This record gives sequence, structure tokens and C-alpha cells, in this order.
Amino acid sequence: MLAGVWNGAEYQRRFDSLAESGMDVHGEATFVRAFEPASVLDAGCGTGRVGIELARHGIEVVGADLDESMLAYACEQAPDITWVRSDLAELDLGRTFDVVVMAGNVPLFTPPGTQGALVAGVARHVGNVLVAGFSLNRGYTVEQYDAHCADAGLTLVERFATWDRKPFEGGDYAVTVSRYA
Repeated sequence: MLAGVWNGAEYQRRFDSLAESGMDVHGEATFVRAFEPASVLDAGCGTGRVGIELARHGIEVVGADLDESMLAYACEQAPDITWVRSDLAELDLGRTFDVVVMAGNVPLFTPPGTQGALVAGVARHVGNVLVAGFSLNRGYTVEQYDAHCADAGLTLVERFATWDRKPFEGGDYAVTVSRYA
């Protein structure tokens, strides 16, 4: 998976600017909280934006990402959260989580052809549901994602067009909820 291509502080500044303008930058965390999880794996956590917000609501969070700069920023912002540097395809924390979330286009930041390994890597940590949101206009489709989930033993539960649960009717973004059959 890709590493070393980001600057965590610069990446986070974009979200900070959006928040300062009044935009809600916690839609992913709100979506995840609806499942009432006690524990969440923030897979591809980046700067920790989603995981930190979840932890503010009393949820146990573990964040995992390969990029050192992103994780350094996350660690600086929330040293009490467990942050793990790992390729998600190889991630093995030896436990499951109520929700595993891949927010922020995680499958699109892996080398082409490795998305199946990514899904399998995070799927082994699913205790209840896997939630993933990503753009569909970059060469990775919901059909491919669903096939990768099926290969990992997961089935589609529901799909939305946005993190605020607008119905999915095609389009260029999907938020997918999957679980073991």
C-alpha cells in the first residue's frame, strides 16, 4: 500500500479550514456512531480525524495507517488513542471491533489490483460491520468492492450515496455497510 506520500499537518489543514467555514467534517463519525459501537477500528485513519471524534464520544478507537506523517499528526493530537503503523492488507491486531470504518477513499489510495487484499486485511477485524466510503469515479467500482467483500466472507447490508444516508441511486460516491453472512 502507499506510504510516505502525505504531509499529515497539511492534509489536516484542509479539514480544519472546512470546519472553520461551518461545514460538518464529522459525517463519517456520526454515521459510525449510529451503530452504537463500543469499539472501532479506523482503518486508513490518516490524521485521525474520524477516530478522534469517535473517541470524544467514549468509543474505544484503534487507528491504523501506513503513512508515518499522518500517524505522527494523529499521535500528536490524541496520544491516548492506539495508533498502529501497518499496511492494512497485512494488519493483524488479533481482535475484532464492533465497527471497522474505512473513510476517506481508503481503497483508492492502494496500488491498483490490491484492493482485494486490503478488504481481506480489514475484514478479519470485523465484529459487526465494515463501513467504507469512497469515490466511484476513480476506477474502483462498487461491484468490485462487493466482490472483494464477498471473497472475504462479507455481504452487503446497505448502501448510501453520502455519509448522511442519502439513498444510493448510482452516482460518484458510495458508503457501503457490509457484515459476515
